[in-house]
Amino acid sequence: MAFDIKIGQGDWLVLAAYLFGVVGFGIWIGRGQRDVAGYLLGGRDLPWWAILGSIVATETSTVTFLSIPGLAYAGRVAGASHLDPTVGGDMRFLQLALGMILGRWLIVHLLLPRYFQGNLFTAYQVLHERFGGATKSVASVAFLLARNVGDGLRLFLTAIVLREAIGASLPTCVVIVGVLTIIYTFAGGIKSVVWNDCIQLVVYVGGGLLALGIILGRLPDGAAQLLRFGWDHSKFTVLDFSTDISVPLTFWAGVVGGAFLALGTHGTDQMMVQRYLCARGERDAGRALIWSGLVVFLQFALFLMLGVGLACYYSEFPPAEAFREPDSVLSSFIVNELPAGVGLVGIILAAVFSAAMSTLSSSLNSSATSTLNDLYLPCLRKRPSDGHLLWVSRGLTVLFGLVQIGVGIAGMKLATFIIHDVLAIAGFTAGLLLGVFALGVLTRRAGQTAALSGFLSGLAVLVWVKFGTPVAWTWYALIGASVTFLIGLAVSCLWPRSGGEPTAASTE
Repeated sequence: MAFDIKIGQGDWLVLAAYLFGVVGFGIWIGRGQRDVAGYLLGGRDLPWWAILGSIVATETSTVTFLSIPGLAYAGRVAGASHLDPTVGGDMRFLQLALGMILGRWLIVHLLLPRYFQGNLFTAYQVLHERFGGATKSVASVAFLLARNVGDGLRLFLTAIVLREAIGASLPTCVVIVGVLTIIYTFAGGIKSVVWNDCIQLVVYVGGGLLALGIILGRLPDGAAQLLRFGWDHSKFTVLDFSTDISVPLTFWAGVVGGAFLALGTHGTDQMMVQRYLCARGERDAGRALIWSGLVVFLQFALFLMLGVGLACYYSEFPPAEAFREPDSVLSSFIVNELPAGVGLVGIILAAVFSAAMSTLSSSLNSSATSTLNDLYLPCLRKRPSDGHLLWVSRGLTVLFGLVQIGVGIAGMKLATFIIHDVLAIAGFTAGLLLGVFALGVLTRRAGQTAALSGFLSGLAVLVWVKFGTPVAWTWYALIGASVTFLIGLAVSCLWPRSGGEPTAASTE
């Protein structure tokens, strides 16, 4: 295994200090963990602002740091395989951020109260109380599949940047990032994850600002040139009122589709719900969730502006070879355009790893929580000791880390636009689970048969929509939720809930 080091000694020192600092801090903050509630929920005593930072960092992966700038950088030239920074690329992605703010507001009023009724560990325990064990198990397995496939792809994208920096093979880079994340998540549990998320949020936002500042400093006319370039080439376009459902980033797809996507990803996804359950109460959880939407909007704006800056920079100083994929523009700028050896490359690479590790660590911890509470404990006749459950949780953390490393290595065979792949996966499960939750919250007639029938029908329709129609991925959550709910409602009219099944009142 030969490394072809491409960054200077100063950069290595900065990057190594960050990586080992994160691992060391995670081990330190999680010292003395003796019970599973502390390991998985932080004793339900974390401050709202820390949860806010963790929510933002968790939903911000390397996809955001690398791919979002690519959306503003350029579109593909007709008939060509390369990108032209003066053609296409804009800020329409912000429309999705608007919809996700609306979705958060709906979660606070519709779903959050349910999660604070009782001593819950996972979102899917609500489904068990409402429908029964089979529905809870199906929801948990769907979450685990989507979460670990999606985050394995995020791990792959991070490894691309590490390969650019050190010249190691992609599988080696996947293993490096994955193992470092496993170590501090294994040792510290959710406290380590949340507090590291807050640190990583500061690091990757600072890295984005630093990269933009360097670009402005190198442009002959600085910020004025960037603004002029963006205006002349329509880079600052935000709103698109097209009604074409095959276009993913329109006002309607962003606001309506984005609201349903947020309802699913932030309202029914265990990775996010686990953060709410770490809060000191429902009010703190709601405050963290609402304010996180505003922070995410500003964050998207920053990374899109960085993409405009890269387009302006490469129009002024064309690369030796035109870029073929938007995802590679920022990583190439970091490694090839910044001065090596003085620490700048190391700082921005640390920002890339911050974005990746914050999502991956949250994914591992929430996967372990869901598996333990939704799949493992129901199989036991008697509840084991906290010490036993603590070690099972840690073992599951390692297991899911290895799964995501495997998915990341397999991801090398993908050639599609990665951000759309990841969000399409999220849209599949987000919509299906949202439809099941809606059946539980909004109806009393639907039972387990209706919930599972709706889920399977929604899955079948989404597979057809994905592979048989031109409908954009931003509509998947709405379609999945609607089909699941309506089919479930129809089935409940034919086969109402049996007398032995729980009702909505059983969770109140």
